[in-house]
Amino acid sequence: MSAGGLDDAARLAWLRLARTPSVGPVTFFELLKRHASAQAALDALPELSRRAGRKKPLKPPPPELAEQELEATRAIGADIMTVRDLDYPPLLQALSPPPPVLSMRGQFALAAGPALAIVGARNASAAGRKLAREIAAGIGAAGHVVVSGLARGIDGEAHAASLATGTVAVLGGGIDHVYPPQHAELYEAIANQGLIVSESPLGHQATARDFPRRNRIITGCALGLVVVEASERSGSLISARTAGEQGREVMAVPGSPLDPRAAGTNRLLRDGAALVRNSTDVLEALSRLPRPHVGAPPPPQFEDDPADTPLPAAQRQAVLEALSPHPMPIDEIARAAGVGAPRCAAILAELELSGEAHTLPGGLAARSVDS
Repeated sequence: MSAGGLDDAARLAWLRLARTPSVGPVTFFELLKRHASAQAALDALPELSRRAGRKKPLKPPPPELAEQELEATRAIGADIMTVRDLDYPPLLQALSPPPPVLSMRGQFALAAGPALAIVGARNASAAGRKLAREIAAGIGAAGHVVVSGLARGIDGEAHAASLATGTVAVLGGGIDHVYPPQHAELYEAIANQGLIVSESPLGHQATARDFPRRNRIITGCALGLVVVEASERSGSLISARTAGEQGREVMAVPGSPLDPRAAGTNRLLRDGAALVRNSTDVLEALSRLPRPHVGAPPPPQFEDDPADTPLPAAQRQAVLEALSPHPMPIDEIARAAGVGAPRCAAILAELELSGEAHTLPGGLAARSVDS
């Protein structure tokens, strides 16, 4: 179903590598660079994990399991896209690193359109819901696609108001998992008229750990983010921080200081977010955005080490000691360890394979709590 990109054999290898335990997005692309193809990386994993000090070699999902996921995904009118496919969202592709594989269902062309993310409170006020609808409809009429997370409140209003002009729903669970259940009808409408996207395997039910990844995709697909109502501890504020790190324009609707649902948006405004009151304000903010500069830097490149060259033990230990249980950017870890960022990324991939570290989307890494 996808235009260009990988054949099914290569697509299945990408899917198996992406679904392998202890292979996060950072390690996925480090393995891909070091071994030239996903299949070569899969073939090398047992020896790599043994060399990394793992007691039991890593076991990727068997080919038949990946085939079942691909076939079941296509059976519901969807497909599994890789970064190499032309239908993969182009702005998301620029992240460091992007999600290796995505499940997509609906109108794939919407992924390439200029997009705006709209998020906010689940327990939104009537005024907040009205504003979300008006902003979504206004920017949709101006040719922008609306991206959100299918949650109750602001997300649902933004999707419903932009169905006719183009909307993308990013899910935390599998592409077939409707959450919340109250949005089953809206989900079907988006599947037919818009686009549904998920990084999770088919059938996966979302847990709390899935929503930061979902939010990163929401902001990564868009030129900018509008927050309409958010409390001080709202997940929308995490989305706003992520959007800023990705080079996106962060916008917020002001609210009454007496309404706790406006505490988060008012704080964003205090910290420098663009103040918007309607779709006209949003379009003006987007028009000032230097679009060629949108997107994170490209993933770090490997130094010219052959695939079977052991990494220096002293550098490996330095990187391990520089790690914290709290996720840190790879370039900061590299500086603390006194090694170059490309070498640090290669060492982190080995540490993840050994179970001593884990890498996260956004170019972050942390020490495993039990290491």
